[in-house]
Amino acid sequence: MSDAYNPKSDGAKMSFTDAMSYGDYLCLDGILEQQNPQSDAHDEMLFIIQHQTSELWMKLAIHELGAAREALKAGEMPTMFKMLARVSRIFEQLNNAWDVLRTMTPADYTRFREALGPSSGFQSYQYRMIEYVLGNRNPNMLKPHEHVPNVVRTLEQELEQLSFYDEVVRLLFIAVDGDDSAVPAPQLNSPHSAVPEIQARWKTVYEDVDTYWTLYELGEKLVDLEDYFRRWRFNHVTTVERVIGFKRGTGGTSGVHYLRRMLETELFPELWNVRGEL
Repeated sequence: MSDAYNPKSDGAKMSFTDAMSYGDYLCLDGILEQQNPQSDAHDEMLFIIQHQTSELWMKLAIHELGAAREALKAGEMPTMFKMLARVSRIFEQLNNAWDVLRTMTPADYTRFREALGPSSGFQSYQYRMIEYVLGNRNPNMLKPHEHVPNVVRTLEQELEQLSFYDEVVRLLFIAVDGDDSAVPAPQLNSPHSAVPEIQARWKTVYEDVDTYWTLYELGEKLVDLEDYFRRWRFNHVTTVERVIGFKRGTGGTSGVHYLRRMLETELFPELWNVRGEL
C-alpha cells in the first residue's frame, strides 16, 4: 500500500465549482493583479509589494484601534488590552518588513526611482489616520490628500472626535480624581504635547500600582505600542538613508532629514516623562 497522500481518501474537497475556495474568500485574483511595475527593473516588484502589504497591515491597525477606542469608552478593558497588544504586534510585523526591503541596493532603486514620479509614502492616508487616532494631529497634513475628497472627509471626521489618548486621559482623571471636571481640553487639531496635569495623574498611578493596576497596565500597553511605532519610524529612516543617502524624497520632502525630525514626535509624552520622576 502506498503511503502517498491521497486528498480524496483523506476527505479533502477537490472540486470548488459550486463552493467558495481559498482564492475566492481572499479575492486573490484581484489582489495579485494589483502589482504593476512601471519599469523593467527587477526590484520594483519588491518595492511595490513591500508598500502594499504595509498598507494592509495599517488597515488592520486602524480596524483594531477604532474598536479599542470603543471598548475603552464602554469600559471593556480586557477587550481593549487584547486589541492594543495586537496593534503592537502589527507594528512588529511592519518593522520586520524593512529587513526585506533593505536587500535592495542603491543601484537597484536607481533603476526605477523615476517611475515613482512624485508619489511617496509621505502621502499614505492610512498612516495619517493612525497618527490622528493616536493623537498626533496636524490638520496641515490633510493637504496631500486634497485630490481625494472622500479621504479628506474621513480624516476630518477623525479630527472631530476625541483621539484614543484623549479617551485614555479622561479615564485617568476619573480614576484618580473621582470625576472628569479637571480634564484638560482635548488637543483636537494639533499634535499632543505634554500637559503637566496629565503627567501628575500618571505619576499617582505609577507610584501606587496596586490601587491603580488597570491604569498602570494601560499605561504600559501604550508605551509598548509607541515603542514599536518608534522602531518602525527609525527603521524607515535607516532604510531610506541606506538606499538613497541624503537625496530629497520623491514626494518633495528633505528625505532623511525630514524623517529624522519625525523621530522626535512623541505620541504619549507624559508616559515617557513620568519615568524620570519615579
